[in-house]
Amino acid sequence: MIVEQFYLACLSQASYLVGDPASGAAVVVDPRRDVEVYLEAASAHGLRVEHVVLTHFHADFLAGHIELRERAGATIYLGARAEAEYEFVPLADGDELRLSSQGVTLRVLETPGHTPEGISLTVYERPDAARPHGVFTGDTLFVGDVGRPDLMASVGIGAEELAESLYDSLHRKLLALPDETTLYPGHGPGSACGKSLGPETVSTIGQQRRFNYALQPMSREAFVRLVAAGQPPAPAYFGYDARLNRKERPTLDAALAAAERALDLEAVRRLANQGAQLLDVRDPEDFAAGHLPGSVNVGLGGRFAGWAGAVLDPLRPIVLLAPPGREGEAAVRLARVGFDRVVGHLAGGPGRALSAPGVTAGRVRRYEPRGLREALASSEPPHVLDVRAPGEHAEARIEGSQLLPLPELPGRLAEVPRGAPIVVHCRSGYRSMVAASLLARAGHDVADLRGGILAWGAAVD
Repeated sequence: MIVEQFYLACLSQASYLVGDPASGAAVVVDPRRDVEVYLEAASAHGLRVEHVVLTHFHADFLAGHIELRERAGATIYLGARAEAEYEFVPLADGDELRLSSQGVTLRVLETPGHTPEGISLTVYERPDAARPHGVFTGDTLFVGDVGRPDLMASVGIGAEELAESLYDSLHRKLLALPDETTLYPGHGPGSACGKSLGPETVSTIGQQRRFNYALQPMSREAFVRLVAAGQPPAPAYFGYDARLNRKERPTLDAALAAAERALDLEAVRRLANQGAQLLDVRDPEDFAAGHLPGSVNVGLGGRFAGWAGAVLDPLRPIVLLAPPGREGEAAVRLARVGFDRVVGHLAGGPGRALSAPGVTAGRVRRYEPRGLREALASSEPPHVLDVRAPGEHAEARIEGSQLLPLPELPGRLAEVPRGAPIVVHCRSGYRSMVAASLLARAGHDVADLRGGILAWGAAVD
């Protein structure tokens, strides 16, 4: 049996190729949208991708089931409670997907809780094996955490109801597996689909039984309270992706074709005047030094796709402002979260455009910790805006700062006061430049704290 994990760190997302060398058949579990990695791996192992399974309708990325259907002819499988526009095979509790008659077998466990249609898949080397080799848990059970139950409120399913289902799925299904069963989760550290995922991307049921805070002995009522509390804000695009994963839609190749279009500066300005979003993907330092007014900065060097999804509108066109040669990378990473409306890129990148005659660059002032302390002690201090998560703010903060987490900022700009300069900070400076670009676009006099709260704390100490 072949089991290979594909971990995409920028989305904290894990997908899997499972193959049966005897038959040459393979299944991909929870694929990302750029599916070439699975096809290449399958070919290297002498396998054919014949099946693709989604453990649930993912909210944080657009899955690659349509791409694998089109590229490899793979059959799509979903949990039996799922409803989708495309053809799929429903999988109910106890159903099996055999890669050969006497070979690798996946057995279905219905595990609602993160979503109503969620399933997990135990994998056996043979259908008559007494114990499973492992279990693919999707977003039901992670290393160090469990799936959050609060993402379905927009469709009328309450967090408490799903948390109760999650408790049953964990205790009646997953914790009933042998301790040595390998745990293959759908996400790793940094994912917004849980609140305290551990650093490892593989574990065992036994390790989680001992060390996972949510699996310790407690009543159903205590579990519901525990898992619902302290969840990070969910980016606005989560609902969009969850809906899109149910739909028949264009493939990645179709989405990337328009991004190859090179646009001159006048065309970019014309599109911006028509409502297109200008996305500058350079590093924060470069953006601060000079950028096209009205552009939003989300640097490719960070968790680009997730933050772009959090602050951009998926229904409006996007023009990429990228260093030459990196436009394709930006387009692929946007498409992974379903942002397919890229209409082109600025020819030559922002650097060339900013050096053109008559172009006035926008800039973001940078405060060092000492300079900000002096400004805060002055007779007209700036307003400090903290765009981190509530838990981060509770641990360490600048006295008097306003907390407004970055995922919530686009919908709450009216809460940022006018009339005084704004200084934005985050942990280290990546998120604060995203926020600063949004505030500058909205007409604020804005600066950021270079190095974030980490630099502030080091300077104070």
